[in-house]
Amino acid sequence: MTDYTQLRHQLHAHPQTAGNESFAHDTIVAHLQSLHPDRMESHVGGYGVVAVWGNDPMRDTIALRADIDALPIGHRCGHDGHTTILLRTADIIDSMFHGLRHNVLIVWQPAEETGTGAQAILDSGILQQYRIRAIYGLHNLPGYDAGHVVLCRHTFAAASTGLAYRLQGRPTHASTPELGINPGLAVAEIVRRFDSITTNPQTGAPNHGAPMATLICIRLGSPAFGTSAGDAEIMYTLRAFDNASMQRLVDETNAIVDQIAVQHGLTLSRTMHEPFRATENTPTLSDHIGTVAQRLGLTVVHRPEPFRWSEDFANYLGLFPGAMFGIGAGTDHPELHHPDYDFPDDIIVTASDLFVALATDTI
Repeated sequence: MTDYTQLRHQLHAHPQTAGNESFAHDTIVAHLQSLHPDRMESHVGGYGVVAVWGNDPMRDTIALRADIDALPIGHRCGHDGHTTILLRTADIIDSMFHGLRHNVLIVWQPAEETGTGAQAILDSGILQQYRIRAIYGLHNLPGYDAGHVVLCRHTFAAASTGLAYRLQGRPTHASTPELGINPGLAVAEIVRRFDSITTNPQTGAPNHGAPMATLICIRLGSPAFGTSAGDAEIMYTLRAFDNASMQRLVDETNAIVDQIAVQHGLTLSRTMHEPFRATENTPTLSDHIGTVAQRLGLTVVHRPEPFRWSEDFANYLGLFPGAMFGIGAGTDHPELHHPDYDFPDDIIVTASDLFVALATDTI
């Protein structure tokens, strides 16, 4: 009998960031080699692993996914727990699969934190070989009672992207600023215009929903008192609760910067960083998670709006029906990405039992 708490602690002791998850990969492969999947693929999209019970492309398939990468400060997001949850799920599926009339496909995905892992899995083409009726993913959620199932019927997590704008003017001697083009006023105008996106026009108070434009960094000129600045860079993170709104927000912000650059005679270039789509659930499958969870005796919490962070599970939902849900990590648990965060072992069984029920249930 596998000690899943010990297994999770082994993963926790060997955190590796996106694109470097060799220990998690090898641990998953070694565990699966003791089971009997009909198909196992290693090094999928980097250090991803895919296992299939059934392997009949003509049958319906239920897919499950967990992320395996860590942060630079270690496993402070709980992906070590997510990995362990699906390893226990695989154990149970392996012992009962002969009674199922559909395939079960499990994905251990790398590089979620950078938003590149899901697409790398999809680019392998493995998932597209099956008739996936539903794909499910989860994330542990500090701030909710341990083991409670948290649902958002439509969007579970927001879309987001980083945008970096580089403004090139012309430096000159500080005594003759009129002979150069200093981008300082343009930067100030960009900040003012972007701030209007994230404030309530009636009250002027900050808008904590979406859309959001969060200032990340400003660099203007260089620390030389004899020189008037000639270049600048300004970075924002944009956020919205659905993909259509996200595209409108990107278009709006780009248009603002385009206009300001022209007005101030500046050359403009831009780059997009770590774009995440909104995790837009299939509503009927989100409802199904709630039904199955209640059948297991679990408490279901319906959240009225999406989480403001992002998840690349969204990429799977762009191709297949599916839904993401949360599993409570404890009301007093340190928040995700906090230096004191550690995955709560007590919810491994609860979460994997729910995954097993979803994988074996007939929709």
